[in-house]
Amino acid sequence: MSTALRSISSHDLNSFLASHELPEPAGAPHRSPAGMVGNTPVLWVGEPFNPSGRGFWAKLEGTNPGGLKDRPALHMVATARKRGDLAPGAPVIESTSGTLGLGLALAGITYGHPVTLVTDPGMEPLMVHQLRALGAHVDTVAEPHSVGGWQAARRQRVRELLAVQPSAWCPDQYNNPDNVASYASLALELVVQLGRIDVLVAAVGTGGHSAGIARTLRTFNPELKLVGVDSVNSTVFGQPAGPRLMRGLGSSIHPGNVDYAAFDEVHWVAPGEAVWTCRELARGHYTSGGWSVGAVALVANWLARTEPERTRIAAIFPDGVHRYWNSVYSDDYCRTHDLLHCFPAEAPNEIAHASEHAVEAWTRCTNITAPMVKTLDGAAR
Repeated sequence: MSTALRSISSHDLNSFLASHELPEPAGAPHRSPAGMVGNTPVLWVGEPFNPSGRGFWAKLEGTNPGGLKDRPALHMVATARKRGDLAPGAPVIESTSGTLGLGLALAGITYGHPVTLVTDPGMEPLMVHQLRALGAHVDTVAEPHSVGGWQAARRQRVRELLAVQPSAWCPDQYNNPDNVASYASLALELVVQLGRIDVLVAAVGTGGHSAGIARTLRTFNPELKLVGVDSVNSTVFGQPAGPRLMRGLGSSIHPGNVDYAAFDEVHWVAPGEAVWTCRELARGHYTSGGWSVGAVALVANWLARTEPERTRIAAIFPDGVHRYWNSVYSDDYCRTHDLLHCFPAEAPNEIAHASEHAVEAWTRCTNITAPMVKTLDGAAR
């Protein structure tokens, strides 16, 4: 048993393990690509990215075959099959900006289901080619929805495809509780690897991994602080919607899986700030990723400087660098979108409420409430 695991009380550990299995040792041989999902490493991000003696632990989910969302894709498909919601060989149809698409392609190969992925023109050509190479059909919507933008347009297209394929099944990652439940394994891996965790920093898109990881970690440490990281122009926490360059975090709709009550604070980050952070991480630590990684690392870095000494911070890095060669790591792309030389401030701006004003740069709020939501038919909920 690891030193980190020994730091957890035997009562808490035994009660949790009554319904969960310990992760397998890393490096075990596998007969299926699905077996390579999980047991991802953690990396200390200290100097030079942080001051001497300060830093945070990064959970490198990009070392999964497809990334963070391999976990929910496999779990949602397996659970739907077990319940009888998804018949053997039936089609799987879902909306994605990319990473869940990779996970569903893996699930399709693993369980024998054809997969159709509905996306939009913002998906990187590399990702489109990769998904098609993995056997998925990629369906691209042409225009954003007038209310919910590209996400609403994609979901509308999913409904259209489901209507003409009665046997097909949609995971509905935005509202499916199995999405949240799938991250218990990741949380337990963190407990095995790090022991006590005081602060969790996670990007928020569908809300699945922030809710699922925090829920499990709080069985070991009820005082865990959950810090959400969103994109500017995202509606998740009540900011007004607007065009977003960053994919993988933020939303133009309000996913049901976002656990608003679980958050202690939320930060909004702008694209240029995420780009700067991604590149600094790559230079200093030989690890990085895409928009979500840059945004999460920026916030985790600030927390590492400002939280009390010996606060143990874990940050979730959802993917790696390869998908972003023509965006985050392309000078031409960044120059076109005015993202070069966007040095983040030393600390975030502060607002009292998400509705105070539209934010354009790194901003923090500690008063988190669920926004009033209007559905696409105009009703409030």
